[in-house]
Amino acid sequence: MPRDAIHDLPEGLEQLLTIMQRLRDPQTGCPWDVEQTYATIAPYTIEEAYEVADAIERGSMPELRGELGDLLFQVVFHARMAEEEGHFSFHDVTRDVARKMIDRHPHVFGDESRDKSAEQQTVDWETVKAAERAAKGASGVLDDVAVGLPALLRALKLQKRAARVGFDWPSTDEVLDKIAEESAELVEARDTLGPDEIEEEMGDLLFVMANLSRHMGVDPEAALRRANAKFTRRFRAIEAALAQQGRTPDDSDLAEMDALWDAAKAAEKRTKDLE
Repeated sequence: MPRDAIHDLPEGLEQLLTIMQRLRDPQTGCPWDVEQTYATIAPYTIEEAYEVADAIERGSMPELRGELGDLLFQVVFHARMAEEEGHFSFHDVTRDVARKMIDRHPHVFGDESRDKSAEQQTVDWETVKAAERAAKGASGVLDDVAVGLPALLRALKLQKRAARVGFDWPSTDEVLDKIAEESAELVEARDTLGPDEIEEEMGDLLFVMANLSRHMGVDPEAALRRANAKFTRRFRAIEAALAQQGRTPDDSDLAEMDALWDAAKAAEKRTKDLE
């Protein structure tokens, strides 16, 4: 295909697939794209997914439009590499996911009644997924919980899987007791043990915190993002207050910055009370 013929193709998915094919062409494509592998592209795929989530968090529809396109391009990239190796094509990917959605929604595309709650549909969805895992030969409860997931998300998924077969605390009281126990063990490790033991105890504490979030119906990732945003907002208020005096945090000390933090916190509370 002549180099400028890409512009004559109808805009849309087929044009995008052709662009990807051209980029990967060993003779006429982009050297960077040609050199990539699944492993080198995977971090970009994860990054684009987070950027989609960030655009949603900030409520920016123009940015969401662009980030969804970037994420779609990652799928096209992986599928193109697989097609080159004779494994599957992008069309195989879309066909498989379409079939999966049809199979998992018999109340929409089949004979089952739609007269069920969202909670019941979630239960039914998990039942279908469990049958699919069994058909793939995944016999263990924790099988196919992806190792590459962010640690907090994977902890939550592992705990949910275990809870389905009854391996779970009956209430938040037991989880809170466990947090106190793990906190004490972390202090002991800090005082008497080495870095490896400290890391292990820290991991245990974080794992139980994720479990507490699950028991309380809180998305721990969303909660932590909210805490990150609050910290960022209040620290920037500290920087702004110091900048009015021609200073930076390097020119300040903990006591002063702590007081400015409290002032920013109080100002946020006043604003919230007025809303």
